[in-house]
Amino acid sequence: MSVEHRILLKDADRSFIIHHETKSFSSWHHHPEFEMVLIMKGKGKRLVGDNIDRFRQRDLILVGPNLPHAWICDDEYNSHPKGFKGEAIVIQFSYDCLGTLFFEMPENRNLKKLLEESSRGIKFNGKTKEKIISLMKDSYKLNGPDQLLLMMTLFNLMSKTRDYQLLSSTGFMEPYHKEGNEPIQKALDFILHNFHRNIAVKEMLDITNMSNTTFCLAFKRITRMTFKEYLLNTRIGYACKLLTSGSMTISQIALGCGFENLSNFNHQFRKLKSVTPSAFRKQAESLKTYP
Repeated sequence: MSVEHRILLKDADRSFIIHHETKSFSSWHHHPEFEMVLIMKGKGKRLVGDNIDRFRQRDLILVGPNLPHAWICDDEYNSHPKGFKGEAIVIQFSYDCLGTLFFEMPENRNLKKLLEESSRGIKFNGKTKEKIISLMKDSYKLNGPDQLLLMMTLFNLMSKTRDYQLLSSTGFMEPYHKEGNEPIQKALDFILHNFHRNIAVKEMLDITNMSNTTFCLAFKRITRMTFKEYLLNTRIGYACKLLTSGSMTISQIALGCGFENLSNFNHQFRKLKSVTPSAFRKQAESLKTYP
């Protein structure tokens, strides 16, 4: 399945874009900018990386650079006599939208971490979501200086919350470099390059020079997963990437992603994705029927 590549910030006099989307937003695409999407009207199927789920009104998602995504509204929104009836508020910005060093400032450490995590797609929840929605709903009507102030307020809210969930698997997109714990970063890099084979915990302890207890605590603090969960997510994520972008058989994908047999691959895939690999491939292929 081909992915359309776009470049959104083409004008030198614009550091970010806020617009009111009233045209069909179903194309499977990616771009180098960050994108915050608030659904004002519509419901249907959302695809972010290897995450396929339903969306509805007030759905709020942050998509990181070059992460493929699409929102496909149900037929009632696409086949209305008066045209497309979906509606969204979209904010698009680059990493240097407020200067090359803005996100590198010590005060923005938490914000930078969240932006790094958006490489997997982020769904906001709870009070943070409601505060961001109240900011965004009329943001496209503001003038330049007021929009800039809104962006600063938005970044402030994002830097203070943990009320969100990550959507795509770790293996679908190679993660950004994570600062703050070099031994764990070495472990993550090792997993990324060796997930196709069996990896023992002892290898992780040797790489990080940590005890088992210290490693497990540090690994979960940084990734929010255990070592085994992270390894499985990486394998399934890469499998999803192959299922959506290539012609390999499911058996070939299973072996290439580190699973000893097809039965175990099917079981683990369904456990994480709630569908079988073949059903996931069919869901992804269905995107081809949309413009």
